[in-house]
Amino acid sequence: MSHTDEPAGFDAKSFLRNLTEEPGVYRMIGADDKVLYVGKAKNLKRRVSSYFQRTLSSPRIAMMVAQIVRVDVTSTRSEAEALILENNLIKSLAPRYNILFRDDKTYPYIELSGDAFPRLAYHRGAFTKGARYFGPFPNAYAVRESIHLLQKTFQLRTCENSVFQNRSRPCLLNQIKRCTGPCVGLIDSADYATDVRLASRFLDGQASEVIDDLTGRMHAASDRLAFEEAAACRDQVRVLQAVLHRQFVDSRKDEDVDILAAVEEDGLTCINIAMIRGGRHLGDRPQFPSGATVSGALDGLLAFVEQHYAEHPIPARILVNLDPQSVKETLAEISERPQGVVSPRYAAEKAWMEMAEKNAHLAIQGRARDAGRIEQRLDALRDALDLAEAPHRIECFDISHTMGEATVASCVVCEAGAMKRSEYRRYNIEGITPGDDFAAMRQVLERRYGKVAAGEGVCPDLILIDGGKGQVSAAAAILAEVGLESVSMVGVAKGEGRKAGLETLIFPDGREGLALGGASSALHLIIEIRDEAHRFAITGHRARRGKARIGSKLDDIPGVGPARRRNLLAAFGGLDGVRNATVEDLCRADGISRALAEQIYSALH
Repeated sequence: MSHTDEPAGFDAKSFLRNLTEEPGVYRMIGADDKVLYVGKAKNLKRRVSSYFQRTLSSPRIAMMVAQIVRVDVTSTRSEAEALILENNLIKSLAPRYNILFRDDKTYPYIELSGDAFPRLAYHRGAFTKGARYFGPFPNAYAVRESIHLLQKTFQLRTCENSVFQNRSRPCLLNQIKRCTGPCVGLIDSADYATDVRLASRFLDGQASEVIDDLTGRMHAASDRLAFEEAAACRDQVRVLQAVLHRQFVDSRKDEDVDILAAVEEDGLTCINIAMIRGGRHLGDRPQFPSGATVSGALDGLLAFVEQHYAEHPIPARILVNLDPQSVKETLAEISERPQGVVSPRYAAEKAWMEMAEKNAHLAIQGRARDAGRIEQRLDALRDALDLAEAPHRIECFDISHTMGEATVASCVVCEAGAMKRSEYRRYNIEGITPGDDFAAMRQVLERRYGKVAAGEGVCPDLILIDGGKGQVSAAAAILAEVGLESVSMVGVAKGEGRKAGLETLIFPDGREGLALGGASSALHLIIEIRDEAHRFAITGHRARRGKARIGSKLDDIPGVGPARRRNLLAAFGGLDGVRNATVEDLCRADGISRALAEQIYSALH
């Protein structure tokens, strides 16, 4: 690896001399003001200097640095602000040299809420102040299996606060010994807090200590002749020991380790992360980079490390299959404390890495198979519809209502053969005759493609309309009005008895309808997209209808203004909770007298 030359025309030394040491975001700009790369830093001067003052391990970054004409920086008040700004800029600018691993889903965690009787729950997304979070876990299955174990062993509550606060008798979980019933006072706060502490220690990886503690309590209870308590402790110990003994890989130590296997095969790069928590192997999760050409497995590994550990806790040890020193240097830019990054040395570590590498290879092979299948379906669709080329972006529309009430239109997007959920949209339809589906379709297409015609959106290659000739005619008229009549469009009319496979495709140019038959892979793709549009529309419609019905009833009750309405929704966790509340329950909400509670109850029942 050679030292990176400074690009001609960019005076790095002069620029760096006056660069701030505050956190922020930097943008590498190339010729024609093209953004090459966006990055964040807790110290802008130190981070940007690293591109010009040390040997670069990544050929991709070396190539990018050679093209820099200038560097723009934005200082922020904190690293958190820098992370948000970086994320927004990468999404809006799509820089050529940014490798992205972020998918639509964050990693799941186990949450112990900050309530007087903490709730055990599955959690994704932003953290809530006062709660404790354990993880991350590689997948939802690992979280739910752990919650099931904790319920069985420590019997902590898992119910929502709106349910917990309004129970008058124990629920089924208490009857099957999965909850100690704090909602109705079957356990006092001190004993419940002891169970919470044990569960926390177990989640922190101290399984052996928890078993020792429970064993000690069992013997103490036996000595006091409290045989029922001793039996309960014995059962807890047996459950925990059984779980520890049936792990896929036994580390013989209570430790937290991440295993990162970077694999390149057939032009695809996969970074597979496997997680060991408290000595338990929790499974793995393959990640594929997007947004830039990856120059080898190490390049992908370093990009993954920088992004993943900027958002998730760094475990005590990280095992990697490539260049531990480069990974350690990347982590040093994220965290002040030294990191234990090593190659596998012992038998257990080598077994973990072997599993992780094997699963990475399998993920690459599966992705390649899926890509071939997707390409085949898109080619079949091109041939069936007589298109010039296979459609890259397909948008599908559906209308949902109940007897004209709360009409909602949906638009779902399929790009490169895969559903792109981040671009789904719902449209509330107003100002039409209830039940007029043609007018609803005209309105949603006008709103959607009016923006596209104005240059504010992406134009699809193919539009699918869930409906027959009338819907297709209405859609064709709107597309002609906004100047998009050249975009291919087809209607999907339901077959006899609404049976899948009997659908007829309707064309706007008056061609005879086309029935592809249930064996057609092109029709399978169309039906999948159509069904997704229907699901998305009906979900939105039901939510709007329910909100309108209950919301309007609350608004119509004398004495329930905006503030009381807000208090009711907060106290009972939403509209369904208000509907299911008794008069006594309603009285407990702020500002609700018994007389008003009786009025509310009568109005909703």
